Amino acid sequence: MAKQIQIYDTTLRDGTQQEGISLSVDDKLAITERLDALGVHFIEGGFAGANPKDDEFFQRAQTLDLKNAALASFGSTRRAAGKVEDDEAIIALLRAETPIVTIVGKASAWQVTNILGTSIEENLHMIADSVSHLTAHGRSAIYDAEHFFDGYKFDADYALQTLRVAAEAGAETVVLCDTNGGTLPHEAAKIVSAACEFAAEMSVRIGIHAHNDTDTAVAVSMAAWQAGATQIQGCINGYGERTGNANLTSIIANMKLKMGVDVISDEQLATLTDTSLFIAETLNMSPHAFQPYVGASAFAHKGGLHASAVNKHRQSYEHVEPGTVGNRNAVVVSELSGRGNVLRRVLDLGLEDDLTNGDIQEIVQELKQLENRGFSYEGASASFELLIRRHLPNYEAPFELIDFMVLVENRRTARVSELTGSGGILSEATVKVRVGEDIQHTAAEGNGPVNAQDHAMRKALIQSYPDLECVRLTDYKVRVVADGTGTGAVVRVVIESSDGHDTWSTVGSSENILEASWIALADSMEYWLVCRRPSLAGAS
Repeated sequence: MAKQIQIYDTTLRDGTQQEGISLSVDDKLAITERLDALGVHFIEGGFAGANPKDDEFFQRAQTLDLKNAALASFGSTRRAAGKVEDDEAIIALLRAETPIVTIVGKASAWQVTNILGTSIEENLHMIADSVSHLTAHGRSAIYDAEHFFDGYKFDADYALQTLRVAAEAGAETVVLCDTNGGTLPHEAAKIVSAACEFAAEMSVRIGIHAHNDTDTAVAVSMAAWQAGATQIQGCINGYGERTGNANLTSIIANMKLKMGVDVISDEQLATLTDTSLFIAETLNMSPHAFQPYVGASAFAHKGGLHASAVNKHRQSYEHVEPGTVGNRNAVVVSELSGRGNVLRRVLDLGLEDDLTNGDIQEIVQELKQLENRGFSYEGASASFELLIRRHLPNYEAPFELIDFMVLVENRRTARVSELTGSGGILSEATVKVRVGEDIQHTAAEGNGPVNAQDHAMRKALIQSYPDLECVRLTDYKVRVVADGTGTGAVVRVVIESSDGHDTWSTVGSSENILEASWIALADSMEYWLVCRRPSLAGAS
């Protein structure tokens, strides 16, 4: 392409229109710095004048030392029949004091008359007046042609005229917006090509802003680039209204690794996964494990044949080297696993010299038997690591569970309710645990039977392992493995634990939910003592 491709991020504006997303000013500032470090060219900070939060952001953002990105504020054209110098939206854009202003105007004649409620001629004046006023005040202007693709299909000449008046008024970039997200890649390529031909003599850059309502926003953006667009707008992780915006995470990786376009440096590309996770965490959104390039499962291999091949040559089932985007590959362990999956995990743990081929085959068989009983190790890698380590010739478990008993009693007394906070339901667990030659027999109450188990087991072990106090259960999930048997069904319990630094997951399965919980709890504590305990982790 004659012009270098520009990446325009609108996570802080369009991305926050997704249901469930809300950011503080501090959040927006932190994300801005991460996006700048990633190397995007423009960061749209918010809708100027729309709310006090965005206004405060623009004020505080002036103190940021951005190295790669220019900050943009977003707003609409002046109102119909109004004066641009008195328009509150235009005044707010200038007050934001960003070097870039993005002004949105209607590019659809149907939208102008039926939604905006003005004439198509007045809409052209609104665009021209707004852009020229902003550029006269020293701002670089980008015109977002809202509903451009639908408008082009309805009245192509009018949609193109909105680009012309914006360019003649001083806009440096005109962006073709697929606002409703209904345009398919082949349509986008044809229409963008026509727009580029129309704008060829106007010295204006063409951009693309795609929404994902047909699940093709990334493909539409790539098709638009191939047709001549040189600015791509979108959001990290594809956040945005309805089904989201074009996913910049995928677009950046595609441009860099597939199309050979240096949109960011190799070093910046290696931070892509961390940036994706950081923004997801800041937005309080669960990371999408199956997201291309940066998802936890993007380079995961479950089938035995796949894992075996990847052990020999990673490119056999991986289209790029995971490390180039800051990710890593993983072998998923399940009933579909073969020797290759287990061997890969053994190699990752550095235990290949301690286990024979016979040991590995035994692990494979045990794995399949356990999964047949309801265990699943796809989301419980700590339990699977223990399964492997228990086959080591010198492995010694830090403790042995001998017995447990759980009582749940309905005591409608004020004292029980006051002690347990459970409305008079008393849960008490008794456990027997062997540590070395000693047997600890302890009991404890809890606000439920599993909590009581946890307290009793911890009470028994903490006498020998006082540092176990730092381990806490952070999540608890129960799933029925086989439907149709009602309350007698086999259940799977997955427990997530943390010591404040690391987090790990363990699994248990049984027809009895308390036994399943007991197994998962025991694995959680054994894993920490064997693999994560600071005094022993180095030796293990």
